[in-house]
Amino acid sequence: MNRAFRIKIFADGASLGGMLEMSRNPLISGFTTNPTLMRKAGITDYEAFAREALHVVPELPISFEVFSDELPEMERQALKIAGWGKNVFVKIPSTNTRGESTHELAGRLAQAGVKLNITAMTTPRHVERMLPSLAGGPPAVASIFAGRVADSGRDPVPLMKECLEILRAAPNVELLWASPRELFNLVQADQIGCHIITMTNDLISKIPLLGKDLDEFALDTVKMFARDSEAAGYRL
Repeated sequence: MNRAFRIKIFADGASLGGMLEMSRNPLISGFTTNPTLMRKAGITDYEAFAREALHVVPELPISFEVFSDELPEMERQALKIAGWGKNVFVKIPSTNTRGESTHELAGRLAQAGVKLNITAMTTPRHVERMLPSLAGGPPAVASIFAGRVADSGRDPVPLMKECLEILRAAPNVELLWASPRELFNLVQADQIGCHIITMTNDLISKIPLLGKDLDEFALDTVKMFARDSEAAGYRL
């Protein structure tokens, strides 16, 4: 691979070993996690995991998410999480499970100096609603789940471009392309000027494939089929 990216790549996961590995990768500029990833990883003590993660990642930005569904408790959790480190961003969903917007809560937290990552957004309208709460405050991130937009059969690129235009009014807020489904999403996000993309370690491991000769790719595939057929002992 011989490519320089303008976009920042954040490793997304809940493995301390994976975080340590990615912290040594010069392509990685930050980290994100969430309660779903943590549960899948078998983590039972949220704070203990977070503090261990901060020991592994002491300087690069890292996002931890609140997990309450009640706005007052979200606020309490957010303030506590923010106190764990100067590089901590607190992930707040754009609404709770009842669809109640968190924009007023985000405004109070931003005024208190909390660096926020507003997550689970899928439309420019979500960004517009949240923007007044974030503009002019501490560094913040607007996470658009472009992968889920694509899952709905829609092209996320025009939508992400519109979100970038909206965020021009708030230089302190960066746009994050969340839940990419394939390596090409990195290329798309970089081409449109998106600020950040989250990627799993598995997806990050494919970055060296960018620009690979397609004839070579085809031959590698044929060799893989032959190797696996032989290993399986198939006979006709």
